[in-house]
Amino acid sequence: MAKNCCDIRLLLIVAAAAFIFIQVWLFATQSEYADRLAAAVESENQCTSQMRLLIDQISIQQGKLVSLEEEKRRKDEECAQLKAIVRELERKGLQKLIKNEEVPVAAVVVMACNRRDYLERTINSILKYHSLVASKFPLFISQDGTNQDVKDKALSYSQITYMQHLDFEPVHPERPGEIIAYYKIARHYKWALDELFTKHNFSRVIILEDDMEIAPDFFDYFEATASILDKDKTIMAVSSWNDNGQVQFVHDSETLYRSDFFPGLGWMLTKSTWDELSPKWPKAYPFPFYWEVHGDRQFIRPEICRTYNFGEHGSSMGQFFKQYLESIKLNDAHVDWKSLDLSYLTEDKFLKHFAKLVSDAKPVHGPDFVLKASNINRDIRIRYSDQRDFEMIARQFGIFEEWKDGIPRTAYKGVVVFRHQSPNRIFLVGPDSLRQLRIEDS
Repeated sequence: MAKNCCDIRLLLIVAAAAFIFIQVWLFATQSEYADRLAAAVESENQCTSQMRLLIDQISIQQGKLVSLEEEKRRKDEECAQLKAIVRELERKGLQKLIKNEEVPVAAVVVMACNRRDYLERTINSILKYHSLVASKFPLFISQDGTNQDVKDKALSYSQITYMQHLDFEPVHPERPGEIIAYYKIARHYKWALDELFTKHNFSRVIILEDDMEIAPDFFDYFEATASILDKDKTIMAVSSWNDNGQVQFVHDSETLYRSDFFPGLGWMLTKSTWDELSPKWPKAYPFPFYWEVHGDRQFIRPEICRTYNFGEHGSSMGQFFKQYLESIKLNDAHVDWKSLDLSYLTEDKFLKHFAKLVSDAKPVHGPDFVLKASNINRDIRIRYSDQRDFEMIARQFGIFEEWKDGIPRTAYKGVVVFRHQSPNRIFLVGPDSLRQLRIEDS
């Protein structure tokens, strides 16, 4: 019995020990779970806090988006209002033109940007001779940008239709160091010519810049050459400019030439030509583009300029101004263009006409060409072998040395013609010019 009691006590002690162990183990496990639960709760609180912060940031961004959308809506409304104003101004200007049934010879557009004083000088020069031909040559000012002084000045002329080119797209030059202004100029020209040819449906447009004065017979000159431009598809444009038009190199106000070099600076083109050029108009440098695309076509230019460029300051930074432009002669002689027969300017006739002038000129050789030219009282011709040789001879006389796309300025079939302080012509004749002119080399 005593042994059984001892066994029972032993079992009770073991059971108690097991119970205590289990209790301790349970307590330890509960503590571990409690710690994990506390950590999980803390992590959940952190996630909740971060989520609230993210929600706050999203709310702020949504607020900014709403503000931007509101700002865009306001800008769109302002833009629509500006377009409506421009359309109304164009409508009023064109209504004045419609009242007169005479079909215009050409629209005249002055390309402007931010030079109010230059624009005023240009417009004053145009208006001096415009009143008698107003119905033939409707006037436009096309402003690139938002310069308020220029806009106010342009709108002050009741006889001129104002157009405004608003382009806020950023410019990305294709090559380092390129001048951004030339990209903007190219965009402006394309927009303005599209407006005049496509929207207003003019058959011809004369382009002037806001730093030009015109000659008294400027409008008569373009009216006289308009029909030739229409009929002769080998003529790409008519220009009022001669790069070698300095006073010492010109003599005859009635003389016109064909040229393989695009002169620019006051030029007229047709709608059919613009329809060809507009789709491939370049992003920048539009005038070198003209030299590249004219192919076998040529340009008409006068011996004595019908425009004078006074733009010493501008996008070209006065390039050539002192050396070449300042001394350009602006025609001041009366020319009865209606009485002149200009059919000699058509392709076949001009080739024969010009070839005879060159053929009749006396060949001159030797180093001192200026002295020899001054001692010979007749037209002379001087051969040059290449561009370097041409530049050396041109430098002696003081004419433009520059070439573009393999063509000397003003050249026709490689021949550059000018006077030199007398009525006599000097022909600088290229290595292949006589063959192109069908002249036997004597």
